[in-house]
Amino acid sequence: MPAEPARSVQTTWLYTLGSIVFFFGFLDLVIALSMLEAYLSTDDVVTAVLVVLFLVASATQLRYCWFLRVGRGGGLPSPWWTAALVAPAAIVWVLGLFAPVSELAAAIPLWAAATLIACLLPKPQRRLVLLVGFVTVIAHPMLATAVTGVPFEFGRSSDTWMIALFAAMLPIMLLTSMWWWEVVVQLDQHRRTAAELAVTQERLRFASDLHDIQGHHLQVISLKSELAERLLEIDPAAAREHLHETRLIAKQALEETRSLVAGYRQVAFDDELENAREVLTASGAECALRLGPLPADAAAQSALASVVREATTNILRHSEATTVTIELTTTGERTELVIVNDGVPVTDASAPGDAAVGVGVGAGAASRAPGSGLAGLRERLAAVGGTLETSTDASGARFELRATVPVGVRVTA
Repeated sequence: MPAEPARSVQTTWLYTLGSIVFFFGFLDLVIALSMLEAYLSTDDVVTAVLVVLFLVASATQLRYCWFLRVGRGGGLPSPWWTAALVAPAAIVWVLGLFAPVSELAAAIPLWAAATLIACLLPKPQRRLVLLVGFVTVIAHPMLATAVTGVPFEFGRSSDTWMIALFAAMLPIMLLTSMWWWEVVVQLDQHRRTAAELAVTQERLRFASDLHDIQGHHLQVISLKSELAERLLEIDPAAAREHLHETRLIAKQALEETRSLVAGYRQVAFDDELENAREVLTASGAECALRLGPLPADAAAQSALASVVREATTNILRHSEATTVTIELTTTGERTELVIVNDGVPVTDASAPGDAAVGVGVGAGAASRAPGSGLAGLRERLAAVGGTLETSTDASGARFELRATVPVGVRVTA
């Protein structure tokens, strides 16, 4: 199970846990009222002790439900917790043989404990524990008849049918709820894997661009250096010329590499938009595009493309978005790009820079050099007369990035 599940997954678990606890609570309430009715009608000391121990058993059952989070067959918690679950239920089972309580009522706590334990065990052991629990339920009224001499009549109490029905549904409800929870966890794991693959794909694309730049230039530098070395004794002037060309090529390679790393290479807005849609969809987010005209200036287009790329990377790395909207509009003399996602993580609102909005932050965000992340985008947009703004809604879960550049005439495809 992932260490940091998305908020929707956490909510699903709380809903699942709440449903299980409600079921247990309702069943225990019916049994407790049945036992209390028996005590009030007989004023029997054993029945009074039975009621108290049943409440203890009920409390441990409700607490034990939390351990179901590991899923079916996920393993038992601490032996102390398992002992705390079984011990009061077993004592209730034994005392129920001597107390005038409703049929099956005293046997259900041990059956519930067996069901909880069985859900956390592998399938073969699960079946064995459920079988043992079922036998204890069937054997209890028979033994009670032998001890008290009162014949067992199923349905003698009005609560018996309800107790029997809910007890029979207990393992079905638990196993179904845990199966549903496991499906949600697996879907979240697949979503995270898809997001990691999308980030890896982007890194591979960057590595490919870097290889194209460095591979060609380094090959030329190697050849010209070797040629200059061979001509050094024969034709010094030609050797110097080749060395001069080598220096220029190395300088060009350095400039292109810096441009690539800083994001200053001209990038196509349409290509970045299509890539963003693909990787966001692959990560499990619903991506909606609303496109208007692009600015005519190539530098402004490239700056907006960088905004799309940086925003997409931040969403993949630092958010848990389920919906992302990318909207490009032109109003007056400005073209505006707005990217909205609903998955900004909870962060300290007093944190500086990117950390305050929960986007573009990571373990090393505080030490990022100028020109990277949102700060770098602001610099680049400012160079073409644009601006960059970020904001969150009142709940802090919806993040909006708004970039503006001077208006143009080219229209997106």
